[in-house]
Amino acid sequence: MAVVTAVDVTAGPGVGFLPLVSLGPAFAGLVGGWRRTAVVGSAAFLLCLGLGIYDGLFEGRRGLPALLSVAGVTVAGVVAAVMRQRREAELASVRSIAEVAQRVLLRPVPRGAGPLRIAVSYTSAVAEARIGGDLYEVVTSPGGVRIIVGDVQGKGLEAVESAAVVLGAFREAAHDETDLTAVGARVERALGRHLGGERFVTAVLAEIGDGPAATLLNFGHPAPLVVRAGGGVDFAAPPERALPLGLAAYGDDDGPKPHTVPFAPGDQLLFYTDGVTEARDGGGRFYPLDTRAMLLGDDDPEEALRAVREDVVAHAEGPLHDDAAMLLVRYRKAP
Repeated sequence: MAVVTAVDVTAGPGVGFLPLVSLGPAFAGLVGGWRRTAVVGSAAFLLCLGLGIYDGLFEGRRGLPALLSVAGVTVAGVVAAVMRQRREAELASVRSIAEVAQRVLLRPVPRGAGPLRIAVSYTSAVAEARIGGDLYEVVTSPGGVRIIVGDVQGKGLEAVESAAVVLGAFREAAHDETDLTAVGARVERALGRHLGGERFVTAVLAEIGDGPAATLLNFGHPAPLVVRAGGGVDFAAPPERALPLGLAAYGDDDGPKPHTVPFAPGDQLLFYTDGVTEARDGGGRFYPLDTRAMLLGDDDPEEALRAVREDVVAHAEGPLHDDAAMLLVRYRKAP
């Protein structure tokens, strides 16, 4: 508005820049509230009126269209500002509800359990929703620390509902059942009552007791990454592939078999979902998680996970296209 005024005063009315004063209320409606837009629009209207009188535009027909354009843009800007503020209020309400749902569905995991240090990272592909189909939980039971990390097929509210069923069943079974296979079977039955068709949930269950080993039960989920105290890196792949949760009716056996991996002081277990390893760079290359294991060297597990998360985003060169959850379990080094 100031630039238009300066040009109009110095160059005269022949330039025809006076209607551009309406840019003031137009931009005000984009970034400010309706009151601010109305104030800026009123100032633009008075400025246009004054310049029109100064230039003698109202002696002909050139002044009235300029005034009408300013008034029309001001009214449109006020209406747009009101609608934008309503949408922002609705979005804020939805995000607050999503945050409450996330705290109920994905409760904070304990930062420590016996000799274990635990950290978790969750990134939803739907930034406004904050929650998606990935799930995780850590339960301290009489049999040891029991963990689940999973990924629900699909997106949206149906995926969130399926994740809630899995987590609810796991939280109960982890306390009641004596072994990990029974926990998996109970989660399978609960999910089978909920799901229909060929929908499924990939998941890996783990049990870490007092011994120097971790027991894993893998339902078609990416194998956890094992980082040894001496620097060795390997994937804890199951001896045989198994069907995901929810597809037990299509299998010929009783489900996956538990297997153990050595887990000694100083070792780390990184559980993750495919949103991490399937993040692609500009050339279509997947994220090489095993070669980036050195990022987990920070003494603070949460900082170590933050470094991996930032590296995944940098590899993808932008926001992730799928939910990405990571849960790091670190065995404290012996004093």
